[in-house]
This record gives sequence, structure tokens and C-alpha cells, in this order.
Amino acid sequence: MALVLNFSLCSTSKPHHHHHHLSTSSPSFSTSTPIHLPLQTRQTSQKLTFSLGGSVSSTTLVALLSASLFFVDPALAFKGGGPYGQGVTRGQDLSGKDFSGKTLIKQDFKTSILRQANFKGAKLLGASFFDADLTGADLSDADLRSADFSLANVTKANLSNANLEGALATGNTSFKGSTITGADFTDVPLRDDQREYLCKVADGVNPTTGNATRDTLLCN
Repeated sequence: MALVLNFSLCSTSKPHHHHHHLSTSSPSFSTSTPIHLPLQTRQTSQKLTFSLGGSVSSTTLVALLSASLFFVDPALAFKGGGPYGQGVTRGQDLSGKDFSGKTLIKQDFKTSILRQANFKGAKLLGASFFDADLTGADLSDADLRSADFSLANVTKANLSNANLEGALATGNTSFKGSTITGADFTDVPLRDDQREYLCKVADGVNPTTGNATRDTLLCN
């Protein structure tokens, strides 16, 4: 852009030079005028070129930085929180939100507050609830296969008829006070104290898998 502007400014000096050439017969013009005017014009052009060049460079830098904000790795931006849904769901306070019946496969709810949230009948295969607070949440009839409940607080939640096959529940995951009638815990790695507690309240058969809750918990 600077080169184009420089060219246009320099080209404007030609009419002045041409005009002076036509008027050389006039005694009112000194012989030094044809030399001084083009130099001054070129200096002005150079100053403008430098100034505009600096402006273009700054603008370009700002544009590049702005563009980078729109091309951030989705994994870092957490936009959508997963392949389904449009809202950000990671690290958010989503207490009482209604996700019932929604398809939220591999959705990212890490560290979110989901107290009394409604996930009834939702498809949550591979969803992450890592370190999330699900106190009092409704997870009944939900498909929670391979979901991650590591370090999550799942106390007083409703897990009736939920399918948790292959879900992760490592660390301090707590299901204390939750309703697990008909829930399927097949291949869920539970701490001994959690398994013992759940076996005390386990009953029912999962309507989808046909497995008895106590059997999936390996209760005695």
C-alpha cells in the first residue's frame, strides 16, 4: 500500500515540474526552483510513506491477532463443550438447567455446577462430568455409558434405570444418598466403600440391559 501511495504522490509532482517547464521564460521564477520543488515533494512523500507504512504494519498486526482469536483450537475454547449443543458447558453454573432427552454425546461438563439439573432420558455416552457437582441432578433413564464421573459429586441424584456401563468413577466420586433403582453399574470401577454403600440400597432391573442392579455392582 505504501508503494502505491508513494507512486501516486510522486506522480503529482510531475504536473508542477511540467508547469514550471512551460513557464521557464517568465523572469519571476528562479533557476533553483525546478530542483528544490521535486526534492521537497519526495521528502514529503517519503514521510507519508513511512507514516502510512507504520500504520499498515500496526493494522496488519492487530488483524493477525484478532484473526487468531477466531481460530483458537476448539479444545481450548470449549465452544459448544462437545460435538453436540451450542452452549459452553465446561466450568459453568448450569444448576437447574433442562437437558432432558437431549443428545449430548461426549459433551464436556468438566468442573461445572449441575445441581438439580435435568438429564432425564438424555444420551450422554462418553460425556465428561469430571469434578462436576451433580447434587440432586436427575439422571434417570439416561444413557451414561463410558461417561466420566471421576471426582464428581453425585450425591442425592436420581440414577433410576440409568445405564452406566463402563463409566469411570475413580477418585473421591460420591453417590451417597442417590437413588439407583434399576441402574446398571457394569464394569464401573468403584471404591470398596462406595460399592458397599450402594449394595445396601441397590434393587431393581435395568429396563434396557435387563441386568439386575445388585448383580452389576457385584454385591454379595
